[in-house]
Amino acid sequence: MRERGRTRRLFGLGARTGGALLKTRLGGQADWRSLGEALFEGLSELKGPAMKLAQIMSQWDDLLPPDLANELARLQRQAEPMPWTKIHEALVLQYGDIDQHFHEIEERPFASASMGQVHKAVTLDGETVVLKVQYPGLADVLESDLKQVKRIMGLGRWFKVPQARLDALFEELAAGLRDELDYHAEAEALARYRERYRDNPALVIPEPLFELSGQHVLAMRFVDGTPLRDLESADDATRQKVAVALADWITEELFTYRELHADPHAGNFACDDQGRLVIYDLGAVIPVPEARLKAMMQLLDATLARDPLAMDEALMKMGGRQGQGAPLALYRESAECITPLFAPGEQDFSDVRVHRRLRELTPKVWAAMDRLQPPADTLLLSRALNGHYWNLVRLKARLDMHGRTEPLLRWARGSA
Repeated sequence: MRERGRTRRLFGLGARTGGALLKTRLGGQADWRSLGEALFEGLSELKGPAMKLAQIMSQWDDLLPPDLANELARLQRQAEPMPWTKIHEALVLQYGDIDQHFHEIEERPFASASMGQVHKAVTLDGETVVLKVQYPGLADVLESDLKQVKRIMGLGRWFKVPQARLDALFEELAAGLRDELDYHAEAEALARYRERYRDNPALVIPEPLFELSGQHVLAMRFVDGTPLRDLESADDATRQKVAVALADWITEELFTYRELHADPHAGNFACDDQGRLVIYDLGAVIPVPEARLKAMMQLLDATLARDPLAMDEALMKMGGRQGQGAPLALYRESAECITPLFAPGEQDFSDVRVHRRLRELTPKVWAAMDRLQPPADTLLLSRALNGHYWNLVRLKARLDMHGRTEPLLRWARGSA
């Protein structure tokens, strides 16, 4: 990776994005599809932090223009793989003589992402494994890329996002990216989760192979499965089984173990031939303090009660509101959008009326950004929960969210 060339290209993509945003802000109509295509082509080749940021953005289906969201979503499905010669360099760096460890390694990647890609391999004992290979030189250019990402994120000031919030978001993103380069930590997380859920018949977590893992490569036993993003055409029973497993797992993670899988893009999940949820990637797991969890549930409680004053009070406690003049009308509209999903009985996450109302609400949220700001210490948590929500949408989940949340709300009320 040549740092100077990367910097130029990232700067150019950032300038093009800024131009589109400025044109929209001035009342014009930006060509979002063209911008999305340019971002896909440039970032899928460059990889790294900027591509990761674009993948995160693609999960905000309810906020982005549809043409832009569709193009960015391709970065999760069709990212240009790193040439085999580069991946071979990383494997040699890790293993030395590769033939002393593997009978065969497939040159075509099993999956390709922002920070690395996955290749199937066969050990000398004949076992099929997967190797998550970090892109060569990525650690060396990480800090340089992050500087350019910070410049791009500075565009948020046009939408009344204070610099302090932008800085907090950047620091969170940077910390997460640095953590993703730590394959030792991910191997430990895989082992911890396997032990935690060893008796759960609905979940499958690949076994890390410590003897074949190191700084640049994470080795795991191969677990076959249909990617979650390809389950939209699966039979309803399979989709509902996976959706229930996903919802149960997220709830247990948060309220029992105070952790959350914070990289929810669909490529990290699959369904095996027994209908179990496969969790492939544990490179981003965040702690969730009990106080923060209770505060978020108290905000949800106020929202479901359609009480705008209580919603404002909850946001103030969380640090999500500033300035003068609570946008009470916006709170009411937000509650009207959200409460149908929590009505008694099964609710359909694929109900397009909910998504349409959320999308229609978005411009009003942006207009109130001088008073509404996501708390700095919940940015990653909120993004992760939003991504998991959209995975349930893709699965066309039907869940009784009222029954699921009522005991959790009672728990939060007890600490108010």
